[in-house]
Amino acid sequence: MQLHGAEVVEMMKLAVWCLQSDYQRRPSMTVVVQVLEGFVSVQDNLEYNFINAPARRRIATTGDDLEAIHDGTTLFASELSGQR
Repeated sequence: MQLHGAEVVEMMKLAVWCLQSDYQRRPSMTVVVQVLEGFVSVQDNLEYNFINAPARRRIATTGDDLEAIHDGTTLFASELSGQR
């Protein structure tokens, strides 16, 4: 870790960039590859708040709202990465 500390920090910044709450601020896979190859550097203005509001779902039989945290709810690709 100490020998490759700068590279480790750069990879951690790349991971943070890929986990941005606003999907429009996330890099494309092309940019990720370019970062890994050393042609592009990671953005400096990253948001380190990864906590999102819990997803809500409605139970069909009762109509009650429940927080859908850790319940195995399937997320669609559009919810994960936003519109293309």
